[in-house]
Amino acid sequence: MDSFTNTKPLKALLVGIQLPKLSDEEMQGSLAELGRLVTTLGYEVIGQTSQRRNSEKGATVLGDGKLKDLAEWTGGTGVIGPMVVKKKHKAALKFAKNIELEDDEEEFEEDEGEEDFEGSTPKKERAQIVIFDCDLSPSQLRNLESATGVPVLDRTGVIIEIFSRHARTRAARLQVEIARLTYVAPRLRETGGNEDRGGGKAGETSIELDRRKIRDRIKELKEELGSIAQEHDVRRARRNQEISVALVGYTNAGKSSLMRALTGSDVLVADKLFATLDTTVRLLYHESRPKILISDTVGFIKKLPHDLVASFKSTLDEALNASLLLYVVDSSDPTFRSQLEVTKTVLGEVGAGDVESFMVLNKVDRLMPEELLALRAEYPEAIFLSAHNPEHVAAMRQRLITYFETAMVDLEIFIPYDVQGAIGEIRAKLKVLSEEYDNNGLTLKVRGHMEDIDRLKTRFGL
Repeated sequence: MDSFTNTKPLKALLVGIQLPKLSDEEMQGSLAELGRLVTTLGYEVIGQTSQRRNSEKGATVLGDGKLKDLAEWTGGTGVIGPMVVKKKHKAALKFAKNIELEDDEEEFEEDEGEEDFEGSTPKKERAQIVIFDCDLSPSQLRNLESATGVPVLDRTGVIIEIFSRHARTRAARLQVEIARLTYVAPRLRETGGNEDRGGGKAGETSIELDRRKIRDRIKELKEELGSIAQEHDVRRARRNQEISVALVGYTNAGKSSLMRALTGSDVLVADKLFATLDTTVRLLYHESRPKILISDTVGFIKKLPHDLVASFKSTLDEALNASLLLYVVDSSDPTFRSQLEVTKTVLGEVGAGDVESFMVLNKVDRLMPEELLALRAEYPEAIFLSAHNPEHVAAMRQRLITYFETAMVDLEIFIPYDVQGAIGEIRAKLKVLSEEYDNNGLTLKVRGHMEDIDRLKTRFGL
């Protein structure tokens, strides 16, 4: 997938479709986010344009006039030509070997939406790829490529490609591949007629064979992912006996920076969307007793493809099983309120909406004093910090420790000298407040959750 990253980046044009319920501010915010996604993918954004429409239907989503305007950016004809199989630019997004995109033969009625050229940037350079801030059907993709003469991607295609590049663990790669193939399947088209192909069933065309292979592959991937999920469940079950805090939030909200600061770990920190896909778990630093585990989860984004939400459910289970969620928000982003709603919606979909939580307004170092004051009035219960400020991070650590200690009890445990292993286990699992020795053994005053204390007392017969 990265075969073209060593060449000059493709010049990309962004296209937004403004539906009736979408405000100008929301439209520009969504396009700005798409620009960051495209930059993360390695393309160079040279301009953007948008149009108001009543719906995202239509043969090309756009009106005829806007389609011709778009073609001026790319050097295309602005007219949908007959369906032909043409060689793709080597940098076009390839989702399966020897497979091209198909016209799904779906009929659309042309939408009579208002032509609106506001938001367009002056044409200075020729675009080599066009990227739409919405989902496109197979027919729309083919028609747009025909009219513009360049590869066309939709928002889902961009997100899936980024996920493909950033997935590191086997589980994440499997999850992305399932979503990728699900996206590809309806977009197949014949590469050379509908003749039977070797290896297929009797009467099966090449496209039917390709689709069947994809279905079979998805089934294999899901089975493999299921076995990995069982291993993750076993590890998670062990961790369920310990306190865990999951960092959740919009992509690039600063979760990994906060994770690194809280744990003293070398977690990847990058100013890119979806820099983190794989859940990382580390101990709170400096280590507390009982232990507090911190986990960094995949970030959310508006219009996240449903297949990716479903495929990353096992990753988000880390949030579902957490003792506490920290909703990390980029307070310097003017759209953070809608981003917070996206996070809450997705977590609600995986059943983690009712987990106890704190809201953390991060990146306060980027705010003006009056902005910070206004946010404190708006969110009096929130935690305000900068992950790069050691004093803020230390206060956050102490707040976590204090939060969990409020549910703990103080108790004395007597440990005879002839009981082996109990002292070390108690020190590892509980907070020791004091200790007294006598001729018969050791009396420890400990602080911890009652169930943990009872479990240790039962285990060692105390």
